[in-house]
Amino acid sequence: MSRRSSLLAVIALAVLAVNAGAQSATQAGAATPAAPAGPDVGQRAPDFTAAWADSAGARSTPVSLAAQRGKVVVLAFYPKDRTSGCTAELTKFRDQYKTLFGEGVVVLPISADSVSSHVSWASEAKFPFALVSDPQLTTADLYGSHLSGRPVANRTVFVIGKDGRVAYREMKFNALNEDAYTALAAAVAKAR
Repeated sequence: MSRRSSLLAVIALAVLAVNAGAQSATQAGAATPAAPAGPDVGQRAPDFTAAWADSAGARSTPVSLAAQRGKVVVLAFYPKDRTSGCTAELTKFRDQYKTLFGEGVVVLPISADSVSSHVSWASEAKFPFALVSDPQLTTADLYGSHLSGRPVANRTVFVIGKDGRVAYREMKFNALNEDAYTALAAAVAKAR
């Protein structure tokens, strides 16, 4: 066998090995459980009750979605207080509150952080909304905003209409992309 033929044979074997590996990875990926879906647009939003806090401290009565019926509600799941992406997102909510949401819209950012962490951050950042504490990630689970085994929620956003149904959802909200906020503002305006 010539040197060139040997080289071609080695290359052919390498290509076959790479293709076999890619096929195995694809098959393994198909067996991997999918991320939780959460409620779709048009479906009734799952009710929840949770502790919440603002810059004045813990609110005495827990927040429940059922108590917000008749209002447009924005649920914004985020990983952790004071982290870069979360700070970018919630300060954008604060700074453009009137243009993003407007009067009469209830904004509920939700993370696994404690009420005391929320009080401290809300006080420092002067948020015009209360932060919801979901330490067991049970609410995040209801909304498909938590992957099993992770200690934090994924960054997702839902707009709940006055009728209690999901009017908008973004399962991978990009806190650093202006288009994400434009789409959210449009969804809120439509739900109003």
